[in-house]
Amino acid sequence: MFSSDAAYDRFMGRFSTRLAPAFADFAGVAGGDRVLDVGAGTGALTAELVRRGAEVAAVDPSPEFATTLRTRFPDIDARRGGAEQLPWPDESFDAALAQLVVAFMADARAGIAEMRRVVRSGGVVAICMWTRDEMELLAAINRTQAVITPERSADVSPYRSPEAARELLGGDAELETLTVEADYSGFDDFCEALAGGVGPAGVWLHSLSQEQRAAAREELRRQLGEPDGPFTLAGSAWAARLRRA
Repeated sequence: MFSSDAAYDRFMGRFSTRLAPAFADFAGVAGGDRVLDVGAGTGALTAELVRRGAEVAAVDPSPEFATTLRTRFPDIDARRGGAEQLPWPDESFDAALAQLVVAFMADARAGIAEMRRVVRSGGVVAICMWTRDEMELLAAINRTQAVITPERSADVSPYRSPEAARELLGGDAELETLTVEADYSGFDDFCEALAGGVGPAGVWLHSLSQEQRAAAREELRRQLGEPDGPFTLAGSAWAARLRRA
């Protein structure tokens, strides 16, 4: 689902790069902080952390993404690995951030526990995830899936609502909604980004027959309001943070 850096940048990168500054602000990252980017992907958040002058480390389970991180950010400590077993000692960082990752962790509770472990006392653990119905890109795709393949179950990830943050981080977590926008030059631009096969949506599209893909294209056009020319989509994510005792 997440093996091509170029495809990911076209599909989700246009949103995640705009989300990164808002998320870093929410987490309170400043220059000189030691910060870990968990599930860093192609480096949308990593780039923002570097720009702020933080001392950055990054980790991602995808071999291709790990290589991309090392190439794009040769001066940081970038490693391949999962959130559930972070390859750093206890209390190595001032903050550990996971942007748009918890829904894809093999074990989100274990991932959060590891983020807590590697953060110093008084440090910050922060996570964010797109909400189920307030991320226009994914909502339009989900509605299209319900029309084209109603026999298939929809995304059932439990981490698409603010309530998930309370479950993962506890009742003391501070919550905020972060909203960003992304631009498309036209409907073909949108379809080409989706055709890259990234994430559950891309996997679903590639599983369709040629006839179903044509029907999905027309349904997507309808769900997006039949755009004729450039258009913009908004995406809202819940964000949660806590300070380690």
